Amino acid sequence: MSVEAMTADQVMSRLVVTVEPDESPLMAWELMRRASVHHLPVVDSSCRLVGVLSREDLAAHWSGGPAEQSRIPVARLLGECSCAQVSPDTPISQVAAAMLDSGTVACVVGPDGMVTGLITPTDLVRALAGRATPGQGSADVRGGMFHLEPVLPPRTP
Repeated sequence: MSVEAMTADQVMSRLVVTVEPDESPLMAWELMRRASVHHLPVVDSSCRLVGVLSREDLAAHWSGGPAEQSRIPVARLLGECSCAQVSPDTPISQVAAAMLDSGTVACVVGPDGMVTGLITPTDLVRALAGRATPGQGSADVRGGMFHLEPVLPPRTP
């Protein structure tokens, strides 16, 4: 299949790890590390997109230690999110344009604000190289499956 004819559905990553807006930056960082991803869609309880959090966002806002990072919500790190979002049938040329126009390096795929996939520059390069893995089956959007609780020694006076 020619690259010009490919759609978002054919190049997107279908296994998407997400985080909810009230989760902590510490949790987001751990999810990224364990899943080996650089972007986490932030979704509400209905799996509707709130924004996309990147490793760079986390690093830029990181201050304090684990205890401090476990107390603030990732929603605070999103700011004015203008993340790209396209429908599954969008041609990948338009996906790339949406990423450029929004100034982001990740594009969320899904109808009506829902998250069914994610496209990063790596996915686009795979498509250009003829190595895209054609989309088959349904998307697998997963939230954090565990919670981190900081365990700190008791303070001594």
